[in-house]
Amino acid sequence: MTDPRDTLPALAPRTRRIHPAWWVAAVAFVALMAAAGFRAAPGALMVPLHDEFGWSTSVMSLAVSINLVLFGLTAPFAAALMDRFGVRQVVATALTLVALGAGGSVLMTASWQLLIFWGLLIGLGTGSMALVLAATIANRWFVARRGLVMGILTAGSATGQLVFLPPVAALAESVGWRAASLLVAAIALIAVPIVWLVLRDHPSDRGVLPYGADAATWVAPPRHTGGAGRRAFEGLAFAAKSRSFWALAAAFAICGATTNGLIGLHFIPSAHDHGMPTTVAAGLLAVVGVFDIAGTIASGWLTDKFDPRKLLVGYYVFRGVGLLLLPWLLADVVNPSMVLFVVIYGLDWVATVPPTAALCRELYGERGTIVFGWVFASHQVGAAIAAIAAGVTRDVFGSYTYAWWGGAALCAIAAVLSITVRRARGTARRVPSDQGRAYPASQGDGV
Repeated sequence: MTDPRDTLPALAPRTRRIHPAWWVAAVAFVALMAAAGFRAAPGALMVPLHDEFGWSTSVMSLAVSINLVLFGLTAPFAAALMDRFGVRQVVATALTLVALGAGGSVLMTASWQLLIFWGLLIGLGTGSMALVLAATIANRWFVARRGLVMGILTAGSATGQLVFLPPVAALAESVGWRAASLLVAAIALIAVPIVWLVLRDHPSDRGVLPYGADAATWVAPPRHTGGAGRRAFEGLAFAAKSRSFWALAAAFAICGATTNGLIGLHFIPSAHDHGMPTTVAAGLLAVVGVFDIAGTIASGWLTDKFDPRKLLVGYYVFRGVGLLLLPWLLADVVNPSMVLFVVIYGLDWVATVPPTAALCRELYGERGTIVFGWVFASHQVGAAIAAIAAGVTRDVFGSYTYAWWGGAALCAIAAVLSITVRRARGTARRVPSDQGRAYPASQGDGV
């Protein structure tokens, strides 16, 4: 049944200059940015950890792989937990876990402890927010501009990389990796009270309708109170009947492999192999973050206007070309061709998220956020496999070249998978988002 409070927003005065949805989105952006800090840090900390402890690239890659798997597998359960206990409670707890993992890592003396701090705690904490937080905020608080908001919130991770990676790398090189880890822990803790004060679960909690909703036609979706685990698995069972779900999941696994798994973790060590200073390589990844912000927001805007499948094909093709050429671009100095790679890869980094989330919403209706959580889980599984595979490749062949070329081949497969996704009926002609209408919750192929 619909909560009676959901009828109240129609009576609320229309005198607010800024809709509360934008404040909620802004705080969610800050939370995502804070969580991104430590997810960006391992690439900058691998060389200092190797120098101090002698740990191999494979061992450190294994810790990050555990992080990435938990980051992904936690997502669908986090979406259900947000339904059950509230967004504010889940996000505040997640940020605390990130702080514990980052701060506790300064006590490490053995490689297995890396699996606890980098892997378990950081993986669970960041996975409890991740992109399911972005999808939850966009779907609950916005009817108009959903794609754009999803793009902006997704860019929060890129902003975290942009803001934190250069100082993390500089601290790790000048003061030590422990100071860098403590910086990330402090930022995560600072974000907790901001989240607690501003975030709310539903627009009715602020006495308003979702942004862009028509008071005459808006019907609030039912609120779910069942067990989080049961709802997460029910969402998976529902989506698994659809061929499009498996195509989206496989393509998004490749997305994770070619971003977090390869470039995010191994670009700095690979550049170091070619004689480039760690701080310079970290600066290049930060520039990737700059252009990622622009690319992801633009992708959200494009998703509101065009067929998401065609956007995905273009994104994967451009990414594959970049990876194919990367072995010839790396050098001990930054040349113009490397700058071009950074710009293109940055624009493409997580531009795949808004169209993928939109397709989940179109195909699976009110289950769309949880289904997107499972698709995102595949993203992180792909990232984890690529992270450890690239580390082993480096240890065996003494170079990352085959890892980059393998990523390029995977991107070609992802492009093919994306175009095979069948749109939900009734979405051939998309309604512009500024008309305040939601995507139809129609059935997709085999659902």
